[in-house]
Amino acid sequence: MSCGTSSAKREFEQPREKTQVPQTVSNKPKIVAFGDSLTAGFGLSEKDSYPYLLQEKLRADGYDYDVVNAGVSGDTSAGGLERIDWSLEQDNVQILILELGANDLLRGLPVEKMKENLGTMIKKAKAKNVKVLFCGMLAPPTMGAKYQREFVSVFPDLAAEHKVEFLPFLLENIATNPKLNQPDGIHPNAEGEKIMTDNVYNALKPLLKK
Repeated sequence: MSCGTSSAKREFEQPREKTQVPQTVSNKPKIVAFGDSLTAGFGLSEKDSYPYLLQEKLRADGYDYDVVNAGVSGDTSAGGLERIDWSLEQDNVQILILELGANDLLRGLPVEKMKENLGTMIKKAKAKNVKVLFCGMLAPPTMGAKYQREFVSVFPDLAAEHKVEFLPFLLENIATNPKLNQPDGIHPNAEGEKIMTDNVYNALKPLLKK
């Protein structure tokens, strides 16, 4: 991913929204898309966000799930940990798509604490028999070689430790491509969201049931 401009960094780090995603009333099994602005669909209409597009793909392929967009722009792993219980307490949650860490990166927060927060969220989901798709993130060289190395290793290490499905890089085939990103260079545009949805969907398939 690219985070070379201060304006992009400010946009990614905007204060967390205080409103929570409303619970759905459907009795269908739920997939909770849990993350930051990359999940929330920052700068896009709801219909262009990946959770919305994922819902459409699932229905087109005969999967009867409701996708809940639990993305909060600006969220760090610590912010996610504060609200994960609420999301997991909704009725009939079967799958959690966990996408967090990019804001920890942009703020240079301690990698070890991020790993602890993400690991706790995975354990909370598994304790409720909720399957997890864990989404990885890469760090740019500008963060320094040591930080970059430690940050990048967190995601495969946690996936292996907790034996969860793993998407190595959420923004695969999108990052650094100006044609697929908004002007800030960080958030995918509508075309980029389609590719991100495909990335998630392909990794999610082993967890789905018809």
